[in-house]
Order: sequence, then C-alpha cells, then structure tokens
Amino acid sequence: MSSRITLARPYARAAFQAARDADRLADWRECLTLAAGIAVAPEMRELIDNPRVERGRLVDLFRDLGGERFDGAFVNFLGAVAHHDRFELLPEIAAQFEYLRREAEKRVHVHVTSAYPMESAERESLAARLKNRFGREVDLEVAVDESLIGGVIIRAGDEVIDGSVRGRLEQLGKQLAV
Repeated sequence: MSSRITLARPYARAAFQAARDADRLADWRECLTLAAGIAVAPEMRELIDNPRVERGRLVDLFRDLGGERFDGAFVNFLGAVAHHDRFELLPEIAAQFEYLRREAEKRVHVHVTSAYPMESAERESLAARLKNRFGREVDLEVAVDESLIGGVIIRAGDEVIDGSVRGRLEQLGKQLAV
C-alpha cells in the first residue's frame, strides 16, 4: 500500500500545482474524485488491465465519461497518468490531492463515530471545539455506530480520541486484568 502512495504522490502534487495555478482547486478535486470512481469501476478495471487497450483510448474514455467537467488541462493530466500506465493510482492521487488542498486551506478532516445520531447544534459545538484544538477549520464527517454504547471516537489524521463508553470499558478491563 505504501508503494502505491509513494507512486501517487508526484501525480497528486502536479495536479495540485496545476489546480492552484489555475485557481481551480474545487474543480480539480471534483474531477479527480470522478476519475477515481471511473478507474475503480469493474468494467473500466478490465480495460485498464488489458494490455491490448491503448492508453490513449483510455484517456478518451475518461474524457467522454467526465464530459464537460474534464477540461483540457485535466485531460492532459490524465494523458500523463496514461503515459506512465498509472490509472490504478487515481484513488490514491485523489486522496493525496485532497490532503494537499486541506493543508493549503488550513483545514482538517475529522471523522467522528458516535453512538447516536448527532443534532446539528451538537455537530456545530463539536466542530468549534475541534477548531480550537487543531487551530484549523474542520471538515466534520459523522457516522453512527451503536456498538459504542455512548460517547464518540474522533479521528483526525493520525490522532484518535476515544471517548466512547465501549473504549472506556475496554481500558478498564485491561487495567483490572493487570
């Protein structure tokens, strides 16, 4: 997995640079997300993995599927990806592009797993507290996992804050077992 990330990094940086220079970060984010989705579709995977299908033809298929959203600069980027036979890296390229975009915009993606659905006011309050903690704007993604019993688990990059009842019970169990 890390080798795929390493291989995708220069493409993500090039895409980010092109998007930033054109002041089109949001557009390129959308294009990369769409292209990554196209690349993992089973029908497209078969074509990408088939050595008899010309790489230029694959670029044409991506362009056709992307429609007007894929402008000339993005199609040229896909041409570079095709030239080096790296279509399978598009999901990693999109993920790294998103990381670079968030860094440039001083944003952090936070995934919250909650035992119960969170009300809008709770989300806003949590986002405000996390903004203070991280010193960045927060893109909050919330999922529900009733097995937590209560509380939340917060993931931001490599940092994990387990404030769930299940997590506390597991910790207590470990302490008692010692």
